[in-house]
Amino acid sequence: MTSKMPSAIKKITLNTPTFNGDVVEPTFINFFYGRNGAGKSTIAQAIGSDTSLDWQDGKSAADYDILVYDQDFINSNLQNYGNLAGVFTVCDTNIEIQKQVEQKTADRASFDEQYRTLTTAAGGKRDDMATSLSSLQNACWSKTKTVRETFDEAMKGKKRINLFADAILAVPTPAEHDLTALKKMYDIAFDTSARVYKLFSRAGSSTTYGKLPGKDLMDKAIVSSSESSFTKFMKALHATDWVRQGHDHYVAGADGKCPFCQQKLPEGFDEEIAACFDAQYQQDIDDIADFQATYTRETDAILDTLQANLQDVLATVDVTEYKDKIALLKSSIEINKQRIAGKVKEPTSVVALEDTDSLLIEIGTLIDEINRQIIANNDVVNDKKAKKTSSVNQVWEHLAFMLSADVAKYKAEQVKLQKEADELTSKATAARRAFNAATGEIAELNKQVVNTQAAIASINALLKDSGFQGFSLREKKDTPNVYEVIREDGSIAVKLSEGERNFIAFLYFYNLVRGSHSSDEVKDKIVVIDDPVSSMDSNTLFIVSAIIREMVEVCYNNTDYRGQTVQGDYIKQIFILTHNVYFHREITYRQVGRYKSVSFYMIHKADNVSTVKLCDRESESSPTERENYNPVQNSYAALWDEFRALKSTIPLLNVIRRILEYYFLQLCGYEGTNIRKLVLDDNKDKFVTPVEGGKPDYEKYQLASAMLTYINNPQGISDGLNYVEDCIDAEQYKSVFKLIFESLHQEQHYNMMMGIEA
Repeated sequence: MTSKMPSAIKKITLNTPTFNGDVVEPTFINFFYGRNGAGKSTIAQAIGSDTSLDWQDGKSAADYDILVYDQDFINSNLQNYGNLAGVFTVCDTNIEIQKQVEQKTADRASFDEQYRTLTTAAGGKRDDMATSLSSLQNACWSKTKTVRETFDEAMKGKKRINLFADAILAVPTPAEHDLTALKKMYDIAFDTSARVYKLFSRAGSSTTYGKLPGKDLMDKAIVSSSESSFTKFMKALHATDWVRQGHDHYVAGADGKCPFCQQKLPEGFDEEIAACFDAQYQQDIDDIADFQATYTRETDAILDTLQANLQDVLATVDVTEYKDKIALLKSSIEINKQRIAGKVKEPTSVVALEDTDSLLIEIGTLIDEINRQIIANNDVVNDKKAKKTSSVNQVWEHLAFMLSADVAKYKAEQVKLQKEADELTSKATAARRAFNAATGEIAELNKQVVNTQAAIASINALLKDSGFQGFSLREKKDTPNVYEVIREDGSIAVKLSEGERNFIAFLYFYNLVRGSHSSDEVKDKIVVIDDPVSSMDSNTLFIVSAIIREMVEVCYNNTDYRGQTVQGDYIKQIFILTHNVYFHREITYRQVGRYKSVSFYMIHKADNVSTVKLCDRESESSPTERENYNPVQNSYAALWDEFRALKSTIPLLNVIRRILEYYFLQLCGYEGTNIRKLVLDDNKDKFVTPVEGGKPDYEKYQLASAMLTYINNPQGISDGLNYVEDCIDAEQYKSVFKLIFESLHQEQHYNMMMGIEA
């Protein structure tokens, strides 16, 4: 699909005074139509002051002469019969210099094209660099999700994709780290409740029951070595333990009697019993008793120590196995205590104790591992600030290690693209220097042809060639840069009409467009013309229209050099704004078909809000293409467009009056009194609404009467009466307006102008 060609100014954003963010994207040639007060001057002023304009890449307002013809231009440049500043241009007598300037201008245009091409190419390389960076950012972000979530505190200030990638690129030495160990240090460093924990105590390296006195007696029977007849008797009955226990139990309270039969014991009975247990036997019995006491004391102390370790445990330490081992140890010790007690009771029995030494060694190993974790925690807590920094650095080092291949690829691409961009920029800089040099040479050439009289000669020649006879200009004697207006009879004009004043100002503006403000540099032009034919008669309007059509063709040469009707392309963009329908039609002749380089705009203003509408539509011959349409078919059609858009009653009444006057009085030949009779008398029933049980409603009748009263009224709607706008809704006026057409059998015309299909 064909699109509009952008020129120097790519976009205009309108925010003042009645516009609200309207955006215009102009092409080379731009026609704006709108009634007075709609906002045309606002657009002209925005362009002239470089307000909210987006320029072509590499360009700015400084690269052009922005020439605005409006009332401010007239006031600034036409005083005391035309105090015109000198216009520097190429004179006809300086043909050789003109050729040189033309050649230098062509060279400068070539350098400018080179500069723009090279700058665009360098920009493309920078875009590729940005794309490469974007690819790296996406890779960094997608490949590190788990690590980023795990070490969230380390990501502070880097949680946006671009900041994260920048941080990765800034890591000096990527390195792989054990994430499990790193996570432990990280959790402690960033845990506000983290504190120092006491180390687990060991049970004592020398505390093993195998080294206690009496342990060796557990696995052998303790018997007496006595050979007395009573001893032999006890051994034969295997009653040694029973006799010893009974003697120990009852000897203190026997009082010389047998505890069982109460008979008096034989003489020497105690000595004979004692003789059954020799010294070694007694020593063994004592050793077993000592072993029992020591074992109980030592193992209780061991269990107390190991249990005490569980009173305040680091949360990250898993003590499940440790608890299981203690429980097993406790059970084994309890069994051993029971077995030792049995040995003490029956010394002749053989007892095998549970192995607790191995359990203690295993528990000691667990304690060593737990203490390593506690020490690691305590080290971090004791130096928390440094450990925070260290853990964060290690996280980023590990991330950079993970992404090292992506970073290496990115850096290689950046080096390559940067080198290419630098080379293109260097060439572009050289082209810009050549452009500036050519500009300087043109300025030097132009200094040779500066001539204030050239402006007057050019204006007078134009007036003569166009057949204008109203006046001519000449330089005031002995007064440089002051010009007199000479009437046709040779007299000096005493007073200029507003139209004459505007006409002279426009001719001077035209010479500025063809020349330059100063001799220092001749720049390409951006031309803005705001309502140039105000107060001009038909003769001057014709001349101005012809000049503007010429300027339009100069601008059009920038887009198509084939079949040129005028020479030159120094106008790079032109904006023409008007409220004059006839003038608009004159200057837009044969422009609608130039869709790519010409745009039409309609400026509306309703309820003190201005809007700009681009006038294009779907092509009837090719639905996939767009085409221009001229919003100004004629002034009458424009009135209907305003009628449809208006919501405010006062301006709406004025438009209604103008439509009724033009159509019914001028075109149809009615007279005002005839219309009132035909509408209000012959069709009264259309305007009076019956009300059941009440008086008829005459509101429509009164509105129609008011509208018809304004027709042919020389005062229009300014009749001296006070009017309250909110009294009647605009849609009510529009409804009654339609009834007037229906009453005069003109509904077909109404539907046509409103775009209503029959």
